[in-house]
Amino acid sequence: MLKGIHLTLMAGPLVPVPAPQPVVDALDSAQVTVSAGQRTGFQLSFGLSKESLISRALLPSGFFDPNIRVILMATINGLPSVLIDGLITRQEVTPSNEPGQAKLTVTGEDVSLAMDLTKVKGVSYPAMPPEVRVALIVAKYARYGMIPLPIPSIFPDIPNPVERIPQHEGTDLEYVKKLADELGYVFYVDSGPAPGVNIAYFGPEIRVGVPQPALNVNMDSHTNVESLSFSYDGLSAVQPAIMIQEPITKISIPIPVPNVSLLRPPLAARPAMALKFEELETARLSPARAILRGLGEKAKSSDSITGSGQLNVLRYGRVLKARQLVGVRGAGMAYDGLYYVKSVTHNLKRGEYKQSFTLVREGLISLVPNVIP
Repeated sequence: MLKGIHLTLMAGPLVPVPAPQPVVDALDSAQVTVSAGQRTGFQLSFGLSKESLISRALLPSGFFDPNIRVILMATINGLPSVLIDGLITRQEVTPSNEPGQAKLTVTGEDVSLAMDLTKVKGVSYPAMPPEVRVALIVAKYARYGMIPLPIPSIFPDIPNPVERIPQHEGTDLEYVKKLADELGYVFYVDSGPAPGVNIAYFGPEIRVGVPQPALNVNMDSHTNVESLSFSYDGLSAVQPAIMIQEPITKISIPIPVPNVSLLRPPLAARPAMALKFEELETARLSPARAILRGLGEKAKSSDSITGSGQLNVLRYGRVLKARQLVGVRGAGMAYDGLYYVKSVTHNLKRGEYKQSFTLVREGLISLVPNVIP
């Protein structure tokens, strides 16, 4: 690939091994999209010829068949970063009469796909809080290197088996995401930090930690992004309200949800005002679960500021990671400061490694005086 960038490709039915050198040489491009709230997807494009190892041996033997596990890792200036650990879902071959134009394209998703393939019935979880249920479910996928990281709720809700016993509904992934929605949590599988290891996170969306190096725009020689623009959507912020049932009259009373979260502190000094009001159906939930769902919905709808742009990884000096904080400099007082990286798309071609990204936060004007250069 590029000087200073080393790409590692691994593949295999269950335990991926380094791909043969002819396969690595045939890789023309790779695209990986990591986005908060969605599964990570990838697409690899290989050059194809009649006499190549791919055509003669690997395709007939099932090397690129659906459900084959693929790991793609980029090492930038000696710092490795696992871009994707996933399963192939689709294979496309495009023959061509023009020399060098035949292509093999494989598409897939991260290993959480394995949790969404089989519907489960008849499983009960007596007296188990949600985080214990999630840990038990994820443990079944240890063969994919999944390590469960469930965060206990700040309002414990352990079901009394005399009153109710939680029942599994749908696939493992559907059930875990249903639990996450009820608690105002998120669930995703993050590839890395080492090849073959995947962290299955179940908990609140964390917006704290050490920010990544700043994205500099309009700063002459210090500029490290190719483009960056911002938008302010006044209709994106929503004020949710949870429904509490008055015990005597049985009348449902909406209570506005405050914007409070220990793991999601504000990033802006002037948050956007919510123009929409939404009542959540929480009357059937326990008070603790109703509060958590309200806080989660409030957090999901609070991001009114969106930044989108593109950077060259060599110029930036490292891989920009999604689901983490990053600083912005040079955009002016209103838009400088810290942002949450909502999504990143890695685009790798021969001689080129670029990233498209989306940043979000809840309002204008930074709360921090400076960001990390």
